[in-house]
Amino acid sequence: KDQRPELKHVYSQVLQDVQNRVHLAFDAFFRRVKRGETPGYPRFKGRGWYDSFTFKQAGFGFRVDGQWLDVSKIGSVQMINHRPINGTIKTLTIRRTSTGKWFACFSVEAKPEPLPPTQRAVGVDVGLEKFATLSTGEQIAHPRCFRKDERALAKAQRRLSKVEKGTPECTKRRKVVAHIHERIANRRKDFAHKLSRRLVKEFGIIVLENLSIARMMKNHSLAKSIADAAWNQLGSYTRYKAASAGRTYLEVDPRGTSQRCSRCRGVVKKDLSVRVHQCPYCGLQMDRDLNAALNILAVGLHSIGSQSVEAACL
Repeated sequence: KDQRPELKHVYSQVLQDVQNRVHLAFDAFFRRVKRGETPGYPRFKGRGWYDSFTFKQAGFGFRVDGQWLDVSKIGSVQMINHRPINGTIKTLTIRRTSTGKWFACFSVEAKPEPLPPTQRAVGVDVGLEKFATLSTGEQIAHPRCFRKDERALAKAQRRLSKVEKGTPECTKRRKVVAHIHERIANRRKDFAHKLSRRLVKEFGIIVLENLSIARMMKNHSLAKSIADAAWNQLGSYTRYKAASAGRTYLEVDPRGTSQRCSRCRGVVKKDLSVRVHQCPYCGLQMDRDLNAALNILAVGLHSIGSQSVEAACL
């Protein structure tokens, strides 16, 4: 602070958290190097790249008073609460989005709220034709959040590329691009939250595939559709909701779930163009994604040795 007097205007815990972020970045870098990956070296984040700061301890540096947030070195800021804060506030992160919106994000220690117990179990197969197929036979349509705005985004990006960097017009057009990206991200989050909440509410055991998205993205003809699907988002949302609700969430190895017959367990080879599972051994014929969902459910139940559940299947 002697060399940088402006830092005296920043709360001490905020400065300490910046050091913690640097340590985390280098820890992640060296961890990936040890795994044989080729990660990018942690970059310096200047003024234009730093969009959040964190208060690590409630009661020190910030205080919540109804609709007002008192922040050390900043003052009182009025908030719009989208829901009540239930539990004990632990930390606060103030974040600025690329569109210029500001959010106060609280981490809270709260007691789990288990849902009424149910013996129902479901397997979920995700895909590109349909976003998900449940072992109940239900198919959930793909929201295609990126595809809906792809043309508008391309047009906005072309307009941005034609102006000089650093000019007011560049800032204006960059914000248009950011708004489209934000709209796409919000649609994905909304879809994943609603579907994960429904799965956790209806089923006691939820089984999904443990997909290697990075490996799948190497297929350049499908990479855009895979990125648009955001399957991992559904998994992460379902995982934490299930933990809070007292449900069982499982991820299983997807290998063989599309090729194996869900009735007789025989292996029936087929490529992605074949949309119907036809078993030459037992005569079973059904949609390939439904067959995969049934296999995913069976693998999940076998992994926990569960026999006293009501499997949600045909």
